[in-house]
Amino acid sequence: MEQTVTAAQRRSLEWQLESTRDAGLYRWTLAILEAAGDRPVAEIARLLRTSRVTVYRWVECYDRARDPNCLVDSRGGNHPSVWTDEFQAVLSDGLGRRPEHFGYQAVEWTVPLLQEHLARCGDGGSPSETSIRRQLHALGYVWKRPRYVLQPDPEREEKT
Repeated sequence: MEQTVTAAQRRSLEWQLESTRDAGLYRWTLAILEAAGDRPVAEIARLLRTSRVTVYRWVECYDRARDPNCLVDSRGGNHPSVWTDEFQAVLSDGLGRRPEHFGYQAVEWTVPLLQEHLARCGDGGSPSETSIRRQLHALGYVWKRPRYVLQPDPEREEKT
């Protein structure tokens, strides 16, 4: 850590570690305490099953504020889904037709093209590619690379 953690800050962090019921906050607080104890960031990352970059971000966040409350996830725990009934209807309708039908210059749907289509035809906003893939998986769609099949040569018999 850039600065050392004072005894009062350490007590605050340890109290937060003992009292929190939020697994994410527990991990973040533990990372700060371990980094303050001069444990290597790579070891902390391995211990918490995250990347070193993430640990550095947590430490940097704490270094700026010097307040354990800065580690609390302000978004809350239960995020509403972006998948409205309208998005679901647009996705189902789109998958039932070829992209050409909607004016796209494409033969097959791709996730980025579906994202564009949902943004254009949906109720505003655009779901992420990961969210679209999750919906496709839930609907039973799988992605396979197209295979090109050549027609047999009608003059093959004559060539041999």
